[in-house]
Amino acid sequence: MTDSQQHSPATDPALLDALREHVQGALPTTIADLSALVRLPSVSWSAFDPSNVRASAEAVADLARSTGVFGPDDVRIVRSAVSGSTADVAEADAETELGQPAVLAVRPARNGKPTVMLYAHHDVQPQGDEALWETPPFEPTLRGDRLYGRGASDDKAGVMTHIASLRAVHAQFGDDLDLGIVLFVEGEEEFGSRSFRTFLREQKEHLAADVIVVADSDNWSTEVPSITVSLRGNVTFKLTLTTLEHASHSGMFGGAAPDAMIPMVRLLASLHDADGSVAVEGLASYEADVPERTEDELAVDAALVPGVRPIGTGAVLSRMWFQPSITVTGMDVPSVANASNTLLPTVSARVSVRVAPGQDAREAAAAVERHLREHVPFGARMEVTEPDSGDGFLVDTAGWAVQEARTAMREGWGAEAVEQGIGGSIPFVSDLAAEFPDAQILVTGVEDPDTRAHSPNESQHLGVLHRAIASETILLARLATRS
Repeated sequence: MTDSQQHSPATDPALLDALREHVQGALPTTIADLSALVRLPSVSWSAFDPSNVRASAEAVADLARSTGVFGPDDVRIVRSAVSGSTADVAEADAETELGQPAVLAVRPARNGKPTVMLYAHHDVQPQGDEALWETPPFEPTLRGDRLYGRGASDDKAGVMTHIASLRAVHAQFGDDLDLGIVLFVEGEEEFGSRSFRTFLREQKEHLAADVIVVADSDNWSTEVPSITVSLRGNVTFKLTLTTLEHASHSGMFGGAAPDAMIPMVRLLASLHDADGSVAVEGLASYEADVPERTEDELAVDAALVPGVRPIGTGAVLSRMWFQPSITVTGMDVPSVANASNTLLPTVSARVSVRVAPGQDAREAAAAVERHLREHVPFGARMEVTEPDSGDGFLVDTAGWAVQEARTAMREGWGAEAVEQGIGGSIPFVSDLAAEFPDAQILVTGVEDPDTRAHSPNESQHLGVLHRAIASETILLARLATRS
């Protein structure tokens, strides 16, 4: 990784001043619109009320119309079949299994100008344990310079970055805007984007773009922006071990009959070495230089409890960006309050694997399953179900779009952008690259190290939001005036 200072020529000063002035003046409206979106509990998981996601999509569609960039018939709410074809919501067959509603708005390019796709998602993670929230998760609350609420950052602030930037560009160019715009706001990213590939295939003609801006990532700090140039892939599955036909009295049979928890604990422990490094043969690492970050800084950023040591080896950011990791994110066992003196016949765990960029996720999944089957103790019956995977991604930083983005970030943030990797996964980025191989992909975002996306007390730093909008507005204006 490098944080090269290369960038394109500066933006015309008069244009730059006009864009900055509009973004600044519109910021209260932008924050109000973001707050309204946060109030919609648009959790896309199947166990939650889908009407909330639909209401969120309708709100985003109204916001798209408010930009002035799109004509009255250019904004649609679309649902894609999980397997099959795509249809407008009103035309969907009641028997077809559809994904959650997305918003698609298209303005064709004119006079030889490029087309840019602006991606974000309007669905959110579940709130989790509400007792861990300091304020109600779906009531946006301003404390200091941060707006708290589920989805306030991930990714409704990404949605509002696109909306606010389009409003500013329209205010500057009006109907003379020749830049092609595709606004694509997905409704099921947090539920695995199950219909994403169908959507890309069926809407390819409308989605085709020269530049794709994915506003769903992190920044180096609240003062320094980032361009994300690598993403880890992911593999998730449900692991179940069974040892008994039924539960038995632990006093009568304990010490002779293996309950399912014993092999589960031993099997999960086999996934890591003594230092916490992943111990699965066949999981690869990626080699690249990384900026320096100390283990003390990691302890603060990751909120390690005093006395807890980091795991793994090598440079801290290499561990987080370029090495595989395995996490057990949930287990089906009796709670402590409901525990009884019985041997458990079956135990299940949800396992999440982050795959180094460059390794095929299916290859990684096969390696993990092979390891588990080779190490399962006591002959326990093992099942792997509910698999899901997505490939990582490496951004080509040599293209002109990256240099345009670096200039726009420098002018919008007042600081040079850092090229960084992200330990998380955005599997659909590799799908976009596969479907549109000639497009240049820019992974940007509105998060910062203290955003706490997916966690209780998620928040959006409003200074970051302001600077992200300014940068994207400048980028769009530069593309609109590009020869």
